[in-house]
Amino acid sequence: MTEPTPIDAIAEFDAYLFDLDGTIYLGEGLLPGAQRLVETLRAHGKRVLFCSNNPTKSPQDYADRLARLGLPTPVEDVYTSLVATVHWIEREMPGKVVFPIGEQPLVDALAAAGIPMSDDAERIDLVISSYDRTFEYRKLQIAFDALWFHKRARLVTTNPDRFCPFPGGRGEPDAACITAAITAGTQVECEAVFGKPSKDLFDIIQRDTGIDPARTVMVGDRLSTDMLFARNSGIASALVMTGETDEAMLAAAPDEHRPDIVLGQIDHLVDAFVDADREARA
Repeated sequence: MTEPTPIDAIAEFDAYLFDLDGTIYLGEGLLPGAQRLVETLRAHGKRVLFCSNNPTKSPQDYADRLARLGLPTPVEDVYTSLVATVHWIEREMPGKVVFPIGEQPLVDALAAAGIPMSDDAERIDLVISSYDRTFEYRKLQIAFDALWFHKRARLVTTNPDRFCPFPGGRGEPDAACITAAITAGTQVECEAVFGKPSKDLFDIIQRDTGIDPARTVMVGDRLSTDMLFARNSGIASALVMTGETDEAMLAAAPDEHRPDIVLGQIDHLVDAFVDADREARA
């Protein structure tokens, strides 16, 4: 008997972590095969979890969106960079005053955790740079004063993404653009990045769910976040070519960004379960 190929072996995993934007859906529509795959995994008793770096949505927002798209999902099965950000602040800077440059879900997550916030530069201990479609000069000035003038604050970011993918090959500037603007003016480097590829996010997921890294696979569309996250977390990785990554990017990727499996589209994973079912009936 020949050794199974990775696409065959993937049916043996117990837990599947899925990125959302560019992997499960793009814009307002599910990507081809996404519903079929998730339903197949659930029918086989697999644990299906979702994790996104997008900090403009709460886990409940994502659960609601998946339900609207035909994939009802408990909110407990959705993890975002906001979860990792709050966890880090609680652990590393308890009681410190935060200035969030981000949208309402970030503010809500901080408030729910009881983390003090202020836009008074003299009081700010930590500036959080995030994906913020309300970014304006006022926010940049506050961050500049806290970091450069008062020299008391630290700079972190919710996620490292340069852009959020949109249909038609378009995109929207993400947190890395905000961070770059702050660093350009203050010369203060960002010292911590949350969400993927940080192992902190996986540690939180594992703590909550008890999943075994040796029996878990990360499925996503980005090399520097999803695939590196898998490498950092000691789990398997599957790259789907429906989002950011193209063939040229994959060919040029460093070893730590390379996936274990490459898929043209997400439901190609279903073939592994079809083969497994066929062998079980034989």
